[in-house]
Amino acid sequence: MPEHTNRLIHSTSPYLLQHAHNPVDWYAWGDEAFAAARQRGVPIFLSIGYSTCYWCHVMERESFESEATAAVMNERFVCIKLDREERPDVDDVYMTATQAMTGRGGWPMSVFLEPESLKPYYCGTYFPPTPRHGMPSFEQVLIGMSDAWAERSDDVVSQANRLGEAVTEQLVSRDQPVMIGAEQVQQAVGTLLKIADMQHGGFASAPKFPQPAYIDFLLEVRDASDEPTRQAIDRVVTLTLDQMIMGGIHDHVGGGFHRYSVDAFWTVPHFEKMLYDNGQLAATYARAARIYDNADYRRAATRTCDYIIREMTSPDGGFFSAQDAEVDSREGLNYLWTPDEVRAVLSAADADFAIERFGLDAGTNFQDPHHPDEPPSNVLRLSAMPGVDADRIDRICAELLRRRDTRKRPGLDDKVIAAWNGIMIRGLAETAVLTQEIQYLDAAERAAAFLREAMIDNRRGLLRSWRDGKAHTPAFLDDHANVVVGLASLARAQAALGRDQTAVIEFADELAKQAAARFVDPETGSLFDVPEGQSDLFVRGRSTYDGAMPSAVATMLNAWLDLAELRPNQDREQTAVRSLAALSSAIFDSPIATVHSTRALFRALRRELPLLEALESAGAVSRAVEERERPQPVEIYTDAERVSVSRETPAELAVMVRVLKGHHIIAADPGDGGEGLIPLRVAVVGGTGVQVYADYPEGKAKELPGIASTVRIYEGDIELTLALERTGDIGGRPLLVLTFQACTETECLPPQTLELDIAIDLD
Repeated sequence: MPEHTNRLIHSTSPYLLQHAHNPVDWYAWGDEAFAAARQRGVPIFLSIGYSTCYWCHVMERESFESEATAAVMNERFVCIKLDREERPDVDDVYMTATQAMTGRGGWPMSVFLEPESLKPYYCGTYFPPTPRHGMPSFEQVLIGMSDAWAERSDDVVSQANRLGEAVTEQLVSRDQPVMIGAEQVQQAVGTLLKIADMQHGGFASAPKFPQPAYIDFLLEVRDASDEPTRQAIDRVVTLTLDQMIMGGIHDHVGGGFHRYSVDAFWTVPHFEKMLYDNGQLAATYARAARIYDNADYRRAATRTCDYIIREMTSPDGGFFSAQDAEVDSREGLNYLWTPDEVRAVLSAADADFAIERFGLDAGTNFQDPHHPDEPPSNVLRLSAMPGVDADRIDRICAELLRRRDTRKRPGLDDKVIAAWNGIMIRGLAETAVLTQEIQYLDAAERAAAFLREAMIDNRRGLLRSWRDGKAHTPAFLDDHANVVVGLASLARAQAALGRDQTAVIEFADELAKQAAARFVDPETGSLFDVPEGQSDLFVRGRSTYDGAMPSAVATMLNAWLDLAELRPNQDREQTAVRSLAALSSAIFDSPIATVHSTRALFRALRRELPLLEALESAGAVSRAVEERERPQPVEIYTDAERVSVSRETPAELAVMVRVLKGHHIIAADPGDGGEGLIPLRVAVVGGTGVQVYADYPEGKAKELPGIASTVRIYEGDIELTLALERTGDIGGRPLLVLTFQACTETECLPPQTLELDIAIDLD
């Protein structure tokens, strides 16, 4: 293939540099690209991804390295490549558009923009080089979008305006503030306990994400809960933490965690390793280790921090962003083992032990789906918690790591992101408090010093990204919020280990003041993700829902509360409760989707901050009656009003779920495309001693434009057969509930949990 060099060669982003030799005439996001598109009178093709994204690599190999495809792109579009990690604000705007148009999102994101307003008129994610699985080829999409612009430009502009309005409405919601309080906290706790997978841990089926924000919230409210709720929280939290430790999502050999599990059992991960995941999980395991006095949780936290210090720390300071999922186009190649490979490294006795404990004697569990002709192998997963064998397992893993280090390593994204470093500082600080070991505190302090010395500009303040000696891009709310939270955790760790915390608190305080000045609407108290007047965005967004990382808005709320606890300050408390009031409608609509904000709500209530006054001042209204009167998209019918369950005789119950026309609900097994969606679940809550099992139908595979994986859904009438079994002593008052998430063709509503009007008699 001829050698090309395009404009991306001057970038600092590893993701953009990966594409610097494509035959595509790529531009970076900015005025040069916008001016070129306007001068040529052609639309913009915007491709968004990140350096460790597997499907981004696939689309590059299939399309962006193709001379023929590049010729079409260059002739018909101005093509822009953007690193979502450097510009999360741009990514968030167009991800919202993609989700609004297709019902799903993901990376690589492929968006076609009207060049004057930069509003999108067509969105998708991965497109294959040839039509398959109901998706058009990428070249078909390119030609179709170019022809639409050339032949029906008025229609394209109208479509862009409509989609732009939908994005603006979602990102800049100005809903009337509503009264919120302890009820929303209780609702969030109840929903999490209901949707938890009580067999394998976690809060969904597959793919299964760690979701540390859920666990952190449950641990936060645990001590304030009644005894039955506390016991239920402990069951959910410990089961989830245990299963993740044992699963293949945990890198047993090197420490740390992969991004998510592609199955419901935590066995086969998506192999990329992200700094923000590991920082969150280190903090979560450290906190759980203190609460439960659990050595295995302590081990998970320390090995995660050890991995970050060993492999993800820049010699200049700060922590790198991510490690890739693939090696030589083979997913997970660096992390896989066979019994013969283990025996070649270990003594006979240790090899026998390792093969049994890591499940290699049970057959293979991994086959690369993209290379089915290659022999299967194994992702390591423990057959039981480390427990008393932890020292032996650690010694074995150290030997396996020495061998693994001789293999070709996954690609490293070596840029330093301010927000993600704040998250990792918190993880190290929490682990230092847990262990009283100074190396974790030292690593956190070095990272904080790097942020202060290398990523602060006298004129622009905190900067977002650093690589190869260059810091750039003014920081967003996400950066300020996560760095302040990290610094607050570091200050607490310094106090716990006898070090002076003054400088760290002053640094955090200054960043918090800058955040209030740049990102808070002085009239309403609303927080925004970007400063006012950002010229390359058609909307100033404020994302309120939590994803793999808690929203910036929620994190800033908790940051202000952290600082108020370190140094009581009435102005800071007032800022926090005023922003909570501005966020009240989103919390009311879905305390789970905004769980990190709900955690801030709980903290404000516990500290008896003047939230009620802030709500009243904001003109908050009660929406309880309005919510009860709102038409529901799902109706539930049963064939009995009560059932009797004995130790000898299970009970059966028929349930029909009717989904109203124009809606569908997410199936019990949503498939690979169901990331972040809540599947249909029936559960017993409010008591112990009885369990329910459901015979869920398979669901209909729904193809969504531009999405590589389908989502399984239910439409119309769904018939379920429930089996109720007595499992032990009765406690409390068991109730049957059904949890579901209803969607239309354009949006998914917040998850709901409805109680089935069935009396359960226990003999």
